[in-house]
Amino acid sequence: MTPDTADTPFGERTTAGKIFGASGGVMEAAIRSAYFLLTGQEYPEEKIPAIRGIKGHKEVKLKIGDLEVGAAVVSGLGNARKLLDEVRAGRKDIHFIEVMTCPGGCVAGGGQPIGTDTEAIKARLQALYTIDRDERVRVSHRNESVARLYKEFLGEPLGEVSHHLLHTHYKKREVTVK
Repeated sequence: MTPDTADTPFGERTTAGKIFGASGGVMEAAIRSAYFLLTGQEYPEEKIPAIRGIKGHKEVKLKIGDLEVGAAVVSGLGNARKLLDEVRAGRKDIHFIEVMTCPGGCVAGGGQPIGTDTEAIKARLQALYTIDRDERVRVSHRNESVARLYKEFLGEPLGEVSHHLLHTHYKKREVTVK
């Protein structure tokens, strides 16, 4: 077969999605789009250094329009537990939280790998950041395929159709052990 691009709506990819593999990548993509949605302007910086890298707990405070927004990024379940305990205890300065199970993010491999090569993880992170720096479309809200999907089918973000189809709802269930 002759290689070809993916069908729409997945034919166009932004680097905002590509950096998802790095701890902090989902948050950085969300901040870029939140900034645009709240101010009507693109995020003024190329990157958000405070939430990049391999460190297991990272935080940033940003001024977006009139709002001060707190964001936290944790990787590794121990770091997630500590942050969630702080939130349960009353911490209120964090508005967005990204949790990745793998230390450093998906670039570290599946689950909680033992004996992971830290230098290899750093190299993978750097590769994602280089892709992000060099590509044309760096923000989710500029993905023409996704915008068309919303326009033609989903309606508005967080609207009734998109909420119903794109959000997971949890409910308590009885567990039976056999």
